[in-house]
Amino acid sequence: MSEDHEMDKMIKETSILEEYNINWTQKLGAGISGPVRVCVKKSSQERFALKILLDRPKARNEVRLHMMCATHSNIVQIIEVYANSVQFPHESSPRARLLIVMEMMEGGELFHRISQHRHFTEKQASQVTKQIALALQHCHSLNIAHRDLKPENLLFKDNSLDAPVKLCDFGFAKVDQGDLMTPQFTPYYVAPQSCDLWSLGVIIYVMLCGYPPFYSKHHSRTIPKDMRKKIMTGSFEFPEEEWSQISEMAKDIVRKLLKVKPEERLTIEGVLDHPWLNSTEALDNILPSAQLMMDKAMVAGIQQAHAEQLANMRIQDLKVSLKPLHSVNNPILRKRKLLGTKPKDGVYIHDPENGSNDSNVALEKLRDVIAQCILPQAGKGENEDEKLNEVMQEAWKYNRECKLLRDTLQSFSWNGRGFTDKVDRLKLAEIVKQVIEEQTNSHDSQ
Repeated sequence: MSEDHEMDKMIKETSILEEYNINWTQKLGAGISGPVRVCVKKSSQERFALKILLDRPKARNEVRLHMMCATHSNIVQIIEVYANSVQFPHESSPRARLLIVMEMMEGGELFHRISQHRHFTEKQASQVTKQIALALQHCHSLNIAHRDLKPENLLFKDNSLDAPVKLCDFGFAKVDQGDLMTPQFTPYYVAPQSCDLWSLGVIIYVMLCGYPPFYSKHHSRTIPKDMRKKIMTGSFEFPEEEWSQISEMAKDIVRKLLKVKPEERLTIEGVLDHPWLNSTEALDNILPSAQLMMDKAMVAGIQQAHAEQLANMRIQDLKVSLKPLHSVNNPILRKRKLLGTKPKDGVYIHDPENGSNDSNVALEKLRDVIAQCILPQAGKGENEDEKLNEVMQEAWKYNRECKLLRDTLQSFSWNGRGFTDKVDRLKLAEIVKQVIEEQTNSHDSQ
């Protein structure tokens, strides 16, 4: 908790407008939490990027983890952070927000940069990979998994040929607590860092050939239904047309990162030691990726597919974050323990003498929403949308006090009984997972 306290002391309470002019109309891109804007420091006229988050425990955690990692030259720097009340045009009153001033990255996103290169070579791809790997190594050495490693979060400092590439957006970053788990849980534990290594494998593959590993290069915005199966079985190839000129070393590192079993993937140290990142060969073959990435619709499709797979990985990670029954800090269970009674088959039982065990029921109802989003199930005569509305109503009934859930439902056009617009189920599942984590953390701290 001392780290949290230290970070809180670094957050300025004074108005950001005393030191910066903010351009509210110019947007640099949209992170998972909203658009990033341009701000200019009054004293120096220097331009910076400004990210604005609602001031919640999760946002403070994002800032803390980003700050911990930002000492590395391949991670976007945080200059300073303000806690101010801000009212946007569509809002009826100001809301508490964090305003994060970061270094400006003028060179743009990874794939956009590659598309502008007439002659993007394998050597350049190797050098970019090394910088991404060094950023990840720094995060992993601090026991932090980024968990959102995708091309949009890899930015070039400027437009020069040797501009460094930097990792940004720690909105899904997580401290790996695998070492704190009980011995009997360890064999089933998958380190969250393995998600970063899988992502790195996909990014290397796309940098080299211009299309992703698990589906056709003629991909559009619609993702083939067999893509998930291909990912789960590790089915990808190196088509001759684009890969004949690409080195065996490059293919080898891709194979070793795109292993189906996370424990078989290269570690980040294994990546940095790999011959492809340390080769003295010229590797000056021009890659086909720059040409293919000029097709913006295809790049959008690649990014969408990659983001969805990352979301799936993070949602699956929820399974290992559930506590073993004996470690749950619950008054009803404590009372039973003292009385020498145990809940039948590990099921929590309603105890009217001690008030209802609402917190566990509330979490279970939220998990039902995630399950319905990922593996939709409907009863006879009922469609999937009706079933989602039903489980969401139940979850809302038990979690009305949760501000994050309330804001989420508002943004998803929830009218109290159902969703009035089409729902992005993966996005909903992702945010409900955050609600569970927030609720669990608040119970733990009580």
